[in-house]
Amino acid sequence: MKNFILIHSIKKRLQSLGIAFFLFTAITHAQQYDLLIRNGRVIDPKNNIDSKMDLAVKDGKIAKVANSIPVAQAVKVIDASGLIVVPGLIDIHTHVFVGSKPETFADGFLSVSPDDFTLKAGVTTVVDAGTSGWRNFPTFKEHVIDKSKTRVLAFLNIAGNGMSGSPTEQDINDMDAFMTSLVVKKNPDIIVGVKIGHYEGNDWTPFDRALDAAAKSGTKLFVECHLPQFSLEDQLKKMRPGDIITHSFEKVEERMPVVDENGKLRPFVKEANERGILFDLGHGGAGFWFSVAVPALKQGLAPNSFGSDLHRFSMNAGMKDMLNIMSKYMAIGMSLEEVIARGSWNAAKSINRTDLGNLSEGAVADIAVLRVREGRFGFTDAGGNVVQGTKKLEAELTVRAGKVVWDLNGISGKIFNAAETPGSK
Repeated sequence: MKNFILIHSIKKRLQSLGIAFFLFTAITHAQQYDLLIRNGRVIDPKNNIDSKMDLAVKDGKIAKVANSIPVAQAVKVIDASGLIVVPGLIDIHTHVFVGSKPETFADGFLSVSPDDFTLKAGVTTVVDAGTSGWRNFPTFKEHVIDKSKTRVLAFLNIAGNGMSGSPTEQDINDMDAFMTSLVVKKNPDIIVGVKIGHYEGNDWTPFDRALDAAAKSGTKLFVECHLPQFSLEDQLKKMRPGDIITHSFEKVEERMPVVDENGKLRPFVKEANERGILFDLGHGGAGFWFSVAVPALKQGLAPNSFGSDLHRFSMNAGMKDMLNIMSKYMAIGMSLEEVIARGSWNAAKSINRTDLGNLSEGAVADIAVLRVREGRFGFTDAGGNVVQGTKKLEAELTVRAGKVVWDLNGISGKIFNAAETPGSK
């Protein structure tokens, strides 16, 4: 009799465990997504989406984009009502080889640590604009690229030690096209092109070697226009379709602007644009002026991408961050949809990284959830000139590879209930 009761008890216990396991299996199976962002206005330029939709994430990838996805299917649900859901933004002009050396960018104090300034602006990918060269790229990779939550890509400087200041940055003998192309080829998942800039001489050799290195590695040439001895026209003539010029709306301080003294777009600039040269913004501390950008925009020369030229000084001046740049362009005539395209899909295409800058199913889940604030805002150029605007973009939430890495107002968190907390009454 005792044995019968024991066996019956064990049987009942196993049955209850079986039911519990079944229920657990059913629930976990139903929650097939790690994250669900719902009720937001999804703008995905690659896929021509601009509609209120839901977006689900699984294992760091975009799993589904649909009109409605049941909340029961996700472990974490975020309500994005009234917000804009876009691909993680891409800033193709930054200086993030941060280090301890004073008065330098390469491994220096003038660069900034990317995670400190990118994620809070909805930026999930940055491209370092030639702060490192073939000699010190391994240090950059070990100290910054491999340690950052932000995806850090790079244009490799034709100068062997990158932006290390004089005299190394001016040493033509250390501008080696073969070694530069070799390092690019060894790091195809990180290095997207070759950079020329900050050369103070009148010898075309650095420019030509940068072009040669880009050709040898099958990548883009990125021209940072600190080349005062070379005319803008000559630089553009040397560039190939798909190559990128930055500081596109600079004034006469460092080179001839893209518009003449009457505000008319120069014919050779228009020709270069039509030939496929890409004009990046490159705001920086001195690289953007309304007196150049506004007439250029009205005549059809818009920036292809919104490179910020992020560094220690620009972020505390007129530039601030990439969202401020995008808001600035909305204030001078661009639509929300146009600035989102330039901040995401256009930028991805320009660096040949079409795996980024979109919300396609299967793509990496880099996502920015933005708020369009309404009010009265002032936007500043490099000369302290201000344009008033009524809309300003703000990052509410940033997701990098499926993980929430920035949450301004806690929309991904759990509401604190004081009544459930001992001692809080």
